Amino acid sequence: MMKKLCLILVTLSALFGAKIEIPKDAQCLIRKVQIYQHPEWASTITLRSKEHLYFSSPKSMFEFYFESSRWPEYVIRTKEDMQIYVTDYDTMEKIVAQEAFFVYGSSKTSISGDDLPAFSTKEQAEAFVKKFGGTRVLDFAGVSDALINLLNNRLR
Repeated sequence: MMKKLCLILVTLSALFGAKIEIPKDAQCLIRKVQIYQHPEWASTITLRSKEHLYFSSPKSMFEFYFESSRWPEYVIRTKEDMQIYVTDYDTMEKIVAQEAFFVYGSSKTSISGDDLPAFSTKEQAEAFVKKFGGTRVLDFAGVSDALINLLNNRLR
């Protein structure tokens, strides 16, 4: 009985409160900067091939997500080939990016410049907006390639 209880507790702790594990030498695929120094912005994509890609921020992750063909060394046939995680800016916990809420237009910037802090709940994101400003709270589907280009000062 005690072994089962311990196993359940270990499993639950792995599911809740987990952080994105960032190797000390991990560099952002896009920006080529060290990630571990700014863990509140860290994002990662695990490919179907089990390769782990690290990003200095949600903006950088979205840049890869929308334009993965710019990196032909990574074989991506469909968006479902990617497991995507972002860091909750408040709690530092790992969250599934497709379930996250992102703040556009806040006064907080990442090492990548203007960015999209991520949150587990819409309420958290709205509280952040009250504290640090922001134009909109977006869900994953609400973030577009055009928005990422705007954040990167690349209007197309």
